[in-house]
Amino acid sequence: MNLTRSQFDAIVVGAGIAGLYMLHRLREAGLSSLVLERGHGVGGTWYWNRYPGARCDVESLEYSYSFCEELQQEWNWSERYSGQPEILDYINHVAQSFDLLKDVKFGTSVLQATFDDTTSQWIVETDQGDRFTALFLIMATGCLSSTNTPEIEGRDSFKGNTYHTGNWPHHEVDFGGQRVGIVGTGSSAIQAIPHIASGCESLTVFQRTPNFSVPARNGSISKSYESRVKANYSEFRARNRLMPAALGSTFIGNNQSALDASAEEQQLEFAKRWKIGGFGFLGAFNDLTINKESNDVAAEFARERIRETVEDPATAEVLCPDSVIGCKRLCLDTNYFETYNLPHVDLIDIRRNPVERVTRTGIQCQDSKYELDSIIFATGFDAMTGTLLRINITGSSGLTLQEAWKAGPQTFLGLAVNGFPNMFLISGPGSPSVLTNMIVSIEQHVEWIEKCIGYVLENQHSAIQADEEAQDDWVQHVNLLASRTLYPSCNSWYLGANIPGKPRVFMPHVGFPNYVAKCEEVRSLDYEGFTFS
Repeated sequence: MNLTRSQFDAIVVGAGIAGLYMLHRLREAGLSSLVLERGHGVGGTWYWNRYPGARCDVESLEYSYSFCEELQQEWNWSERYSGQPEILDYINHVAQSFDLLKDVKFGTSVLQATFDDTTSQWIVETDQGDRFTALFLIMATGCLSSTNTPEIEGRDSFKGNTYHTGNWPHHEVDFGGQRVGIVGTGSSAIQAIPHIASGCESLTVFQRTPNFSVPARNGSISKSYESRVKANYSEFRARNRLMPAALGSTFIGNNQSALDASAEEQQLEFAKRWKIGGFGFLGAFNDLTINKESNDVAAEFARERIRETVEDPATAEVLCPDSVIGCKRLCLDTNYFETYNLPHVDLIDIRRNPVERVTRTGIQCQDSKYELDSIIFATGFDAMTGTLLRINITGSSGLTLQEAWKAGPQTFLGLAVNGFPNMFLISGPGSPSVLTNMIVSIEQHVEWIEKCIGYVLENQHSAIQADEEAQDDWVQHVNLLASRTLYPSCNSWYLGANIPGKPRVFMPHVGFPNYVAKCEEVRSLDYEGFTFS
């Protein structure tokens, strides 16, 4: 874009699914807006995560924008669960269809954003030497946008190629004839491992913590099913918005406790959902995420499927998680466990045989050394807060976000932070975000923010921020909801447990769609819980 101005009504940070929709809504409201994006294209998560096998775990007809009926009707998805290239094509199609690219500045990282108490404006500075000002600052930086690479001794000494699944090269990577090592067995690794194994000489998987995964049962979308959905897409979306995770509108939930079913009924219900594939497995009974005894039955069913699939009993046991199923985001896979039956694939349990260092030629564990040509780090993200805290954000009276969040993130509704006037978060900590179909949550946040900004301007306020007491109450509420579930029982990235030194705080809000009702209540009461100046 050719910038001829530096003053805007709003600056949006991030040109992923959230940032692009925010730009569209701001434009529709007649507000001048600029989007700053560190990548060289739109897409956010789907721009960076290009690893082999990258795929969405929400069904395609649900993981898409709902704000435009024409867009819903004209775009055709090829698979039940869309792959990264198709999703990125879709996002680019949206950006072009709504002429959004002209207001996006690519290849630009925000270094700092400072609120000027005198003018009630945000001053935003970038690594390109830009200095922009805006009344409103909207952080659309994503929940999984700051990669986490573990600090392993000698990591930079490796003479081969290293990769991170969350920052994959924008060209095809050929592992033919190579000895490949992959560190991590989370969602990205579970998707990538079968693909990488199919094209390399050998694959060594270094696993610290095994993860539960259920079959995706991916395949092409039935045209008759697609036609039925598109015939009444608005009703389909409305059902989505009433589901606990904002997805699965076609799947019938079960209101029965696992403990009220016989052992035979339990097995039949789990087997039915395992055959269908997808997140519906956790809906087999109504108490799998809140009752440990019920959860144990589901977890053991999943472990038995691993033992049935993996031919070597010792390898199967290493792959069997000993934790609660669903306390981490459940993984969906295609032939993941089957991959360990291949003769050139090895699994290393680094809980028993820890990684000591990376050498020039591979990875040295406590009891053995592995010669490698390439190393892949599938080690996830500094989730929810990582990108926000890497930007030097300074609010009112010189308060930095790092200081405000030193004991863990604090927000009101996951949308705003006390001490940071006119700054909004899309899918921030304290909102349902990663516990839902992200696009549903994104659209709800974007629309709420746009209406809130309209209210501020219409009433000639210069600034709005979260009230401190309301924020404190909200943080307590989020923690209380989490404590009633099994989610905090795992050392997951929901808690920040994958990042050394990060405060252990359960960050997402457990309670969609009640959360949406609360947001609407706040809005209907003229933004109760916010203060204006």
